[in-house]
This record gives sequence, structure tokens and C-alpha cells, in this order.
Amino acid sequence: MNHQHVPAHVVPAAACAPTATDPDATDRFFNSVLSAVPRVGQATSVLVAHLLPSQPTFLKSLRRVSTLAAVIPKPNSVQKSVRRPLEKLTRCDELSRSDLSRPDALVEYLELRAAGQPVVLLDVGGYFAPGLAAACTGFSGQVLGVVEDTENGLRRYEEFDKLACAVYSVARSPLKEAEDRLVGESIVFSTEALLRSVGEVLTGRPACVIGYGKLGSSIADALHARRTPVNVVERDPVRLIHALSVGHRATRRLHDVLPEAELVSCATGSRCLTTTDMQHLRDGAYVASVTSADDELELTGLAEAFTGEPVAPHIMRYRHRGGSFHLLNEGNAVNFLHGSALGPSIHLVQAEMLLALTQLADVPHPPGLCELSAELRHHIADAWVNAFHPASHPRSAVSIRELS
Repeated sequence: MNHQHVPAHVVPAAACAPTATDPDATDRFFNSVLSAVPRVGQATSVLVAHLLPSQPTFLKSLRRVSTLAAVIPKPNSVQKSVRRPLEKLTRCDELSRSDLSRPDALVEYLELRAAGQPVVLLDVGGYFAPGLAAACTGFSGQVLGVVEDTENGLRRYEEFDKLACAVYSVARSPLKEAEDRLVGESIVFSTEALLRSVGEVLTGRPACVIGYGKLGSSIADALHARRTPVNVVERDPVRLIHALSVGHRATRRLHDVLPEAELVSCATGSRCLTTTDMQHLRDGAYVASVTSADDELELTGLAEAFTGEPVAPHIMRYRHRGGSFHLLNEGNAVNFLHGSALGPSIHLVQAEMLLALTQLADVPHPPGLCELSAELRHHIADAWVNAFHPASHPRSAVSIRELS
């Protein structure tokens, strides 16, 4: 195989493909992580979550360190086989970010589910950001803090000049890097599967990746490894240099590359394509997203500017006077169509969320952004390696208080 056109740090797809998680190893991992947790006051938790096969063991562990009041499923990533047994254990509330957008909406919801209780909010995408200040002052219980999993969600909290409580960020943790690499791989896998469903191939198709953060870079590398030429669009000059340094073509100007791209991957989390931009897409291009449609795409004017028609399951063709483009999975994250299987790497982030919850429940935190210490992350990583890749001489467990 000729490697000269593949960036040096890119691992071939087969080498980084996720494997099935061993349930016994998963239990050993969470048991090891939680065995070191100090005895803390029992907090109540409310969780926003993707209901995918990786969740049940995490939820079991979450219930060991908190009273789980309710789960708010992310609407575009719910598997019935996961949801049905979950509904026997706790409430599943159909709420969107827009449902919680009124300042008093979160207060009303917490009064319904956890009146008078100390609460930790486990967030994926900034659901609780609009109402957080009101909840910290108007809720009959106490909001101990928030744990946010995603970059776009963290940005929603960072928009406030002053946070009303502590917000633990998991989004930029080094433990999340393994997950990010596999998310990029799963995005490309699902994109290729959808193209093949209509008789198209991915290899050799000129691609544009908008955004070269952790997910965008992993998508670009996965495409490059499949011998797909990649143009990166990135406004940040440091990230632009990173893209160029590994062999991608890169520019700051979106409209320089849109007319050439037959595949566009949106990976910014902050509205990277407007309705006007879509009219500059190459005729017949395919558009895929890494997150929710309302985060990446301006779809409000789509019906007025384009005529839509389904061409295959999860593929819509939108026509306008100058041509057409195909939108995959209604603009939502394409990898959720195939379960977004990431193997055991997903448990690293879940464990960090658990320990962040125990930190909030253990001692009062001042308002502001927080992260777990390097020592606590090392503890999680050590437990993960011993569970999924047993070492010759695994370290003995230590207490969280010793590491703090």
C-alpha cells in the first residue's frame, strides 16, 4: 500500500474501527472508578442523553452515586431497545432545547421532578444553559452544578459573562480525544453507507470539511485515509496551519471550495451553512453533519428557497433554480443512523462525568467553569487500561481524596 499521500498520524480505517464492548470489562471499569469515590451526600441527577447501547451500564453507575430523577433523550439518537428498559427505571421526558429556552422553564421542570432536592444537571448540548441563572435563584432545591459533555454545549455556557453555578466541562478533556477520533470514523462510515445506498461511492469524491476542531480533523483524516481529496475550511489560523501541516488543502473562504465539493461535512457546531450558502453547493453534492441540524445548518428558509423530495431512506434532494443538493439524515448527525458504535472509548467520558458529579456533591463549588484534575483523569485512564487492555502489573486503587 502506498502511504505517501496519507497524513503521518492517520490510522487506516480498519486499524481504528471500534470493537464490541465486553460487558464484564465495562462493569470492571466502572466498579474500579467508583470504588475510589468518597462517601458523598446523595445528589439528585437529571440527565440529557443519547439513548444508545453504550448507556445502560453508565446509567447503572450513575444511579449508584445519585438519585436519577429523569432522563431527557436527545431526539435524534434514541434506540427503542435502550429506551424500553430505561423507562422501567426512571422517567423519560420528551424535551428539546427550545422547550427549555424560557428562563423559567427549567425552574418549572426541576420543581416537577426534583422539588427541594440538591441537583446536578448532566448536559449534552447546552439544554440547561438558558434557564440556569433562574434555576439557581428560583428553584426550591439547590442546583449544585452542571456537567457538560459537548463543545457546542460548552460554548452556550461560555456565552454568559458570569455563570450562576459551577459548570464542569468534559468537552475539552484529553480523555475525550479517543472518542472524538472514533466519532469522525463513524461519521465517514455512515456517510459512505448512505452514498452506497443510492449507488454512489466515496473514494475519489472531492470533499469539503467545514471546521477543523477535534471532530472535523478526525473526519478529514478518515476521508483522506479512504483516498478522498479533502479541502478544509477553517477560520482559526492555528487550526488552519494544523490542517495544512498534515497534507490537507485548507482555506478560510467557504465559497472558494463549495462549488467544487461533491461531499460537504459540517463540523463546527455553530451554523456553518446558511440557505444562501446552500445555493453555492455543487450540483448533486451531498451534505452531512456531525451534530444536530439546528446547530450546523440554517434550515428555516429551506422550504422557500428549495423544493425537497426524498430519493432514498435518510436522503433528501433539494432543488433550486441553479441545481440541487442532497441532505443526509435531515441535517442531523449521520452516525446515529448506525448506532454510533464507538466501543469502550465512550466510557472514558462517561466516567469523567460521574466523577465530576461526585465532586459537585462532595464539596461546595463557586460559580464558574471547572475541570477534573489531571490526577483524577489519570485514575480513570488507569482503570480503563486495566479493564479493557489488562496490564501485567495493574496499579491498586486509590481514593479520590488522595488524588484531589
